[in-house]
Amino acid sequence: SRHSHLAPRCPPRTEDCALGTGRAREGPPPAAMGNAACCESARCPSAGPVDISSITRVATDDLGLQDQPLEPRYKVCLVQVFVRDQPFGGPDKSSNGHRYDSITFANGMISAKMSCQLVHYRHEEHEAFFRLMEKFDAVIVRCHAGQIKADGGDRVKFNNGLRLLRKSGIQVWPAPDVAERMCAKDALVRIADLSIGLRDTFCYYDAKEFAKGFKRSIAFQPRVLKQNRGFHGDGVWIVKLKSDDYCAKFGTRSCLNEEVLVLVEASDDHKEEHTVAEFIEFCVNGRNAKSGSWTTRGVGKYLEGGKEAGACLVDQRFCPRVVEGALRYTMIGEDLVDIVHRQPREGDISAVGGMGATYTHFGPSEERFANLTSSFLKRDVKQIMPALELAREPLPLWWCADFVNSSPEGTNAEYEKWALTGFNCVCIGVDRCESAAKGGSFAAIPAEDKQESRRLGSMMGKAARDILDAKLTTR
Repeated sequence: SRHSHLAPRCPPRTEDCALGTGRAREGPPPAAMGNAACCESARCPSAGPVDISSITRVATDDLGLQDQPLEPRYKVCLVQVFVRDQPFGGPDKSSNGHRYDSITFANGMISAKMSCQLVHYRHEEHEAFFRLMEKFDAVIVRCHAGQIKADGGDRVKFNNGLRLLRKSGIQVWPAPDVAERMCAKDALVRIADLSIGLRDTFCYYDAKEFAKGFKRSIAFQPRVLKQNRGFHGDGVWIVKLKSDDYCAKFGTRSCLNEEVLVLVEASDDHKEEHTVAEFIEFCVNGRNAKSGSWTTRGVGKYLEGGKEAGACLVDQRFCPRVVEGALRYTMIGEDLVDIVHRQPREGDISAVGGMGATYTHFGPSEERFANLTSSFLKRDVKQIMPALELAREPLPLWWCADFVNSSPEGTNAEYEKWALTGFNCVCIGVDRCESAAKGGSFAAIPAEDKQESRRLGSMMGKAARDILDAKLTTR
């Protein structure tokens, strides 16, 4: 462990606490309790064992956080971002300024005999913040690029700071390179040879290769085109030929510019018709005379900035059984903890949240999905990080994998193939804690949900401790 001393229970700093009132603010933040006052009015287990008084305390209390162990095996820090001009600091925040599920993560670490302190990153304190992070054995990142930018910070600068921590031997969950590789759409190409992959998955990084490759793939069968930088289905297009004139063998023909496409965007399942040329133009150059009139809220330009800026388009086979629903496997390290079946609203294709989809939870041993569960856990999980060229990194503490059924209708469940549609390891929420979001409170979480979140947290703590123990033995 890096530091054996115990810091004072309450940091002595007297700067204003940065927490707002839960309303969108104009101008400077209102006066709030100072750091010492915050800790005098409420328990602050986050104050130690590492002295964090060099940065501003943002939260007004640590409601629900357990006391830190007197002699922690490792010292862990959980990082959040409070967006100062958003209500509550962002929709993922409780009324005290902490992310709604941070207590689950932190108490999980504490249950594994490690300390875990909750802090907030403020871009004005960047240097002081990362000097402080050097005093910890591990850092759990529970903020995303959009929050850093919305609060006036620089995502690249923040990630570079995390990279330096990782280079110095401090564990970061998820490390920036892990988050970028796993969450990027081209991960589907990297894992195409695993049992969860589709080998006819392609990735385009420039306009020329996109036009050539897409004209050939759509001439063979319906496709799904996915931009790398979209969220919630934005820029994810299900593409079909209006004529249904598909060739019998891949590569025997390429579509002509004037052929008409039927397009459905996964974000809201709206439908558009455009020629092949118009679609390619929109994807590359956005809205203009050549791309025609579009009703999507998106702007196209999916390849803008090139590969260096993270721009690409992934071209994957369309699996028509997606209308039967998709599966989300939620993982803690190598362990499956939850299966969610997401059924689209009748008549829709996509099961994007908030669009009337039905979500059904199953346990890890659900018999309906035993074939996928067995092959994924026994064959694929250990190969994911090497396939992503991250062999030296552990799997994230809390991550998920999404699948659709790629088998023909009528296939026996024992022989069904489920294909990966994406990974996520950045700020995935703990559903059981959602009562504490949007200005809610830890106290509002129902007892049954608290119990389940404690179980998940304990699993996270054990997984984290095992990873840190393994690092210690290999030094």
